[in-house]
Amino acid sequence: MSAGHVALPPPHPALKVCVVVPARNEEALIGSCLRSLAEQEDISFAEFEVLLVLDRCTDATGERALEVATEYPDLCLYTLEGPGRGAGHARRLGMEEARGRLMSLDRPDGLIASTDADTVVASNWLSMQLEAAARGAKAIGGHIELRDEANLPRGVSSWRDEQGRLRQDALLSPPGPNGESRARTEHWRFSGASLALTAVTYQEIGGLEPRAALEDEHLERTLESRGVPIERPLAVKVATSARLVGRAKRGLARDLALASWVRNNTYDAYDFDPDELLELKLSSGTSVSAVIPTRGKGRGTPALLNTLGPLAEASIIDEMIVLRTEEGNDSTNLFTEAHVKFYRDADLMPEFGPVRGYGDALWRGLSAARGEVLLFLDPSVTDPGGRRALGLLGPLLSRQDLRFVKGFSTAPTGEPATGTRDLDELLARPLINVYHPELAGFTEPLSPEFAARRALLSSLPFPAGYGAALSLLLDAAEAVGVPALAQTQLDPRPATAVPLPDLSEAAYAILVAATARAYGDEDLDERAPGPLFLPLPTRAASTTGFTQRRVAIEERPPLGSL
Repeated sequence: MSAGHVALPPPHPALKVCVVVPARNEEALIGSCLRSLAEQEDISFAEFEVLLVLDRCTDATGERALEVATEYPDLCLYTLEGPGRGAGHARRLGMEEARGRLMSLDRPDGLIASTDADTVVASNWLSMQLEAAARGAKAIGGHIELRDEANLPRGVSSWRDEQGRLRQDALLSPPGPNGESRARTEHWRFSGASLALTAVTYQEIGGLEPRAALEDEHLERTLESRGVPIERPLAVKVATSARLVGRAKRGLARDLALASWVRNNTYDAYDFDPDELLELKLSSGTSVSAVIPTRGKGRGTPALLNTLGPLAEASIIDEMIVLRTEEGNDSTNLFTEAHVKFYRDADLMPEFGPVRGYGDALWRGLSAARGEVLLFLDPSVTDPGGRRALGLLGPLLSRQDLRFVKGFSTAPTGEPATGTRDLDELLARPLINVYHPELAGFTEPLSPEFAARRALLSSLPFPAGYGAALSLLLDAAEAVGVPALAQTQLDPRPATAVPLPDLSEAAYAILVAATARAYGDEDLDERAPGPLFLPLPTRAASTTGFTQRRVAIEERPPLGSL
């Protein structure tokens, strides 16, 4: 075993395969990985070596590797010190070293193989890859099974299998134009847990691009773009960890965690019985406040309050707060007025000046509510039987580990119209997938219908405008973790038409809030957003040809900090 800062000894003349294993803080699993490599069949210790890239480990990964080296004195196990920038950078470092060692022996057809530190390879893993290379394979993807798969939530394995079938169907291509057969495709995987390339192929494609994660997916695309066929034989097998918390922001562990979250934390509004929820509420001593901000949407408020009245009479909801923009009597046709409080939103927290928008109204409503659980509803959507309210409250009352619940509708009723659901599709979900892929399971991240615990909401800032629709979700995940969040499927709600300039304003506010959380205070002055400029339909309408809107992007501080 050799230290990373010392030049490695020359490779054995019989070397055929260099195995690269990037590892960061894998002391619990690195032993089983290295032992599986040390016990390879039909290949001698002289014909392969292991390059373990310790990627700035802060645990005993190196010490555990040294223990394996003493168990197998004939194993050629060398360590390299990784840059600490993620698995892709560490894997590239090892593969570059492997390429140089094989080429120094004038062995361009030698294999650069790679696996992960949480993976156990089959006893014939290397011999099967050498067999594939002997029949002309230039790149090889191994079949990957999950260890401890039974511990995964119900349905996750079937989801993964279905994804695999779809991917494999896409890989199955017809014979070439001259009838030649394509590369063997017996499964769909090509992953860092089991991949291999000949040294000359690796060199010709320019090597592995260093990336913090998903370097294997990028390598696959590079091979495809260069016309290098990838063999995927079932005979090349490994078993990798089915853990839900990985070392990288993206990858198998994140995919499994997301699938598990969707299975465990997605509900239907009809899952909850009112009597059972009342019993849970009373036994836990939880109080509930429903907040209905009516800015621009007040016409449906009486109908909504009428449908919530029975829940208030049954003590499932303790108070209902209606926030309006002007003074007036909104109690017409109410089922009950006993639990309803009306406020002019500007009268709440008046020291912060005029109410600037959607998020500001939510924040002021929170200041007036007294419940330990807050329920925010859309006044333009009626709630026959109180099912929307029950669906949002149900997860919080039945599971004390949950802190935040978003509602989502299957589809809007009526004719398709331009509305905020378009922002979910075109803005919010792409943003989440880029910056917060762990939240990609939320069907409607901008939904205005949600419930949360007061302690959490009081610790979060509220963008004054529509940026709050997404920022509360992002900040809640940061504060309490994704497992403490949930979503509930609600009945469809009416489609609403929103003028395009208003959608642009909402999108701008969302982008400002999301990027502020992605980048923090770094270069804040340089990124300080200004007004939103919008082109006019024709230049004849104005000498400048555009107009500008002052979008509410300031943020109200966490109420708990005041």
